[in-house]
Amino acid sequence: MGHLHHNYGPEARFAVEREAELPTTMHQREIERGLELGLQGADSIVDRTIPTFSRGELPHFAGINTFLKAPYVEDVRRCGEYDVAVLGAPFDGGTTYRSGTRFGPQGIRKISALYGPYSFELGVDLRESITICDLGDIFTIPANIEKTFDQISKGVGHVFESGAFPVVLGGDHSIGYPTVRGVAQHVQGNVGIIHFDRHVDTQETDLDERMHTTPWFHATDIPNVPPKNLVQIGIGGWQAPRPGVKVGRERGTTIMTVTDCVEMGIEAAAERALDVAWDGADAVWLSFDVDCLDAAFVPGTGWPEPGGFLPREVLKFIQLIADARPLAGIEVVECSPPYDNAEITSLIATRVICDTLGCLVRSGHLPKKKGAA
Repeated sequence: MGHLHHNYGPEARFAVEREAELPTTMHQREIERGLELGLQGADSIVDRTIPTFSRGELPHFAGINTFLKAPYVEDVRRCGEYDVAVLGAPFDGGTTYRSGTRFGPQGIRKISALYGPYSFELGVDLRESITICDLGDIFTIPANIEKTFDQISKGVGHVFESGAFPVVLGGDHSIGYPTVRGVAQHVQGNVGIIHFDRHVDTQETDLDERMHTTPWFHATDIPNVPPKNLVQIGIGGWQAPRPGVKVGRERGTTIMTVTDCVEMGIEAAAERALDVAWDGADAVWLSFDVDCLDAAFVPGTGWPEPGGFLPREVLKFIQLIADARPLAGIEVVECSPPYDNAEITSLIATRVICDTLGCLVRSGHLPKKKGAA
């Protein structure tokens, strides 16, 4: 392994040691594929692993934007051939203030090209561990929220039933209802929800419709999605409508504020969230609204609110949740690139997804065992 001195911190030492154990098989296959499909590079190129046409990770600024430059699979019937399937839900018809989240999937895919498949701290190389595909976007209906919900439920349900792990790029948070509905119809038992947000999103209607402030009222009306398994993390500030708070109180949902989580410690908060979501449940859906972070870190969102989590707190929380047990899938919502500053909101959305996948891999939850639901 070479010389390892005593000046490393514990995490850095683990990371350096772990990297030496990771294979490079899939990276070599990617290089070979690039040379075959993209032509051998010009004669002046000294590095003979470089093709004429970009067909892999490098250069990060080149290529057609899929999530993490994963292969685009046009035939969605093939998604079950992959461990993870990414799909966009470009919809902001449920937005009640600042629109723009219809461009969320586009923005997340674009900045994801900045990343490679390897995480230093986690000691995971996604390229060597799992297969990921990008299915493109759900055909949403801009003028009809209910038809869009039906489209999203059908799409997410198709991916989940195929055995692939669904990663949904939102879209406003109204999609939380149809995504959970799409999963719940394929789960025999109960489904729990771990919901990161600054807003409760539990009122029945807003502006006389089911909007991005209402997904969890309707999700917990689904027979096998009981409200006792809904845990909401990061709620607070001046944007929590009282009708939604009333519903949560009446239905017995669990709310944890930022202060609750920080004062009890992220580890203890994650343990409590897992206990609530998994209590009698057979599957848990992770719904991550970027506005759970302090507004300084997520300018590109519809309802920014000061006082939210710091990125390192959220990432630690996500890692603990993904390490604990297999998840049914994840959605990242309310990323609005038109309001973004240097793509930093899209970047945190990408990082949440990558850390979730990395920890699911690290803990043996991905790839799924053959025959597992």
